[in-house]
Amino acid sequence: MMPKRFVRTLAAALVGGAALFAAGAASAQETAICYNCPPEWADWGSQLKAIRSRLNIVVPPDNKNSGQSIAALIAEKASPVADVTYLGGIAADPARDAGVLTPYKPKGWDKIPASLKDPEGHWFTIHSGTLGLFVNKAALGGKPVPQSWSDLLKPEYKGLVGYLDPTSAAVGQLGVMAINLALGGSYDNLDPAIRFFKELHKNQPIVPKQTSYARVISGEIPILLDYDFNAYRGQYKDMAPVAFVIPKEGTLVFPYVMGLVKNGPHAANGQKVLDFVLSDESQAMWGNAFLRPVFADKLSAEAKAKFLPESEYARAKPVDLKKLAAAQAAIIERYRNEVK
Repeated sequence: MMPKRFVRTLAAALVGGAALFAAGAASAQETAICYNCPPEWADWGSQLKAIRSRLNIVVPPDNKNSGQSIAALIAEKASPVADVTYLGGIAADPARDAGVLTPYKPKGWDKIPASLKDPEGHWFTIHSGTLGLFVNKAALGGKPVPQSWSDLLKPEYKGLVGYLDPTSAAVGQLGVMAINLALGGSYDNLDPAIRFFKELHKNQPIVPKQTSYARVISGEIPILLDYDFNAYRGQYKDMAPVAFVIPKEGTLVFPYVMGLVKNGPHAANGQKVLDFVLSDESQAMWGNAFLRPVFADKLSAEAKAKFLPESEYARAKPVDLKKLAAAQAAIIERYRNEVK
């Protein structure tokens, strides 16, 4: 028979071990996996730090683009890895239709304009950006800063222009449509854009698949079809010799959305992350990173003063997300078959 003191010690050890195990398990739960939350894009780095500080939830950085994220979510549908995802607006309805998102209406949902959210809560906009030319002036070798889409076709810019791959990246697909509409096309007629990109292909463009902010800052890609928020970040935060140009033919304003992954392993934490990105603090942070928060009043006067004048933004029109999503397959197919 074991001595009573030994029994008490053993019981205490077992209780203590169980408590430690429970604490460890609880600690392990304080995670949320986000697909397409790259720290170098749209100031996600600051957001991920804030989420960890405010919510005690670690969200590992993830460098997928929108197309790669949806492909991974579909492949993992039977056993999801991610809890939330961030997508270019063009990918919002396709992700919903693929059955990889589940409805969740975070705090602040009611204040989001109807055109910027799924009525059932599968996705919602957190901020938007205006597409244009992100230019490293020092890397142009004395050439003038281009002012239009058509300028990019000039021989003097050979090898200097970049854009993200339209076969997978949302910003690449938006670039096709922005140029298409600016040059007289429609959501149903992509011919102007295809002609443009075939001509641009002769100028040996650089076509990465991932966000390429650092490559513009370094001068490796002197001209990138990209958003205003990245250009302003380079200009005002990294003090790089860069500028943002809204092409004279016109362009598009594009929303970015988030949604809760269906059957994600840390659903409760995912919901907390989605609540946070619509909070006053997070919305103000997006604004201070030169994005236009979905709640416009959270863009500070100080940040807005660093944007181009409103007269320039008059050439930037809101994208029709449903029409753009309907054109997505044709954009990918025609680019792949006729341009690449």
